[in-house]
Amino acid sequence: MRQPLRRLYLLYHELRPSQSRYPYATQSEMFEQHVDLFVRLREAKDCCLWPELTFDDGHISNYEIAAPIAQLRGLTARFFITAGWTGNRLDYMGWTQVRSLHDAGHPIGAHGWTHALLTHCSDQELQTELSKSRLTLEDKLGTAVTTMSLPGGRYDRRVLAACEKAGYTQVYTSAPKAESMPMGTLVGRLNVLGSMKPEWIEKLFHPESGVLSNLEHKYRMKESAKKLLGDRLYEKLWLLVNRREPERDDGGEGAK
Repeated sequence: MRQPLRRLYLLYHELRPSQSRYPYATQSEMFEQHVDLFVRLREAKDCCLWPELTFDDGHISNYEIAAPIAQLRGLTARFFITAGWTGNRLDYMGWTQVRSLHDAGHPIGAHGWTHALLTHCSDQELQTELSKSRLTLEDKLGTAVTTMSLPGGRYDRRVLAACEKAGYTQVYTSAPKAESMPMGTLVGRLNVLGSMKPEWIEKLFHPESGVLSNLEHKYRMKESAKKLLGDRLYEKLWLLVNRREPERDDGGEGAK
């Protein structure tokens, strides 16, 4: 099957059996519909934008629900793991599950050690978040780990320089944009919300719809708002309009 020279990476977090008010949780049945759509798009003769699956954090539903759905359809997903949570946090994968995903052919990347926003870290904290997470993943999996997903999508020049120093060759962001091949160091992704229906997602893969370009424009406006307000105030405002679950303590994961 000929693959087009442009890709759109889809970013998921966790799957749930039923609908949730938490915006980054996708209903498992809805995810199945998304994956069926991606298979159809890949098989289409006029496919000009290739869909790719990624997951952040390492929630147990990635192993129990997402991977089987993808594998049944012959797809792989890239899983970015918060290494310090692995085997230590309720509802997140242990190392046995992460190794199983790796052994099944799913690429594994890093997502920090504690999921701290990297722009808020000191130089020493950056080294822990970037180097400790990569080295631990490599030790547990027995393979090189050279990709990093930015917690909360936050980065600046200092963070990117630290990522390079820590040994990462590609850094995945939360910027919704298509990537041309061969890809550069920074890789954009579309952050999938639980409210995104397959009919709407399909429009992303048709440039004439203007949906993806509109999302890129909104993302640039949001990033400008973050710079104007600062991360702390922006997150407080985000939480006023988005439900954050009491048990979650993810360093601002929701405020993307």
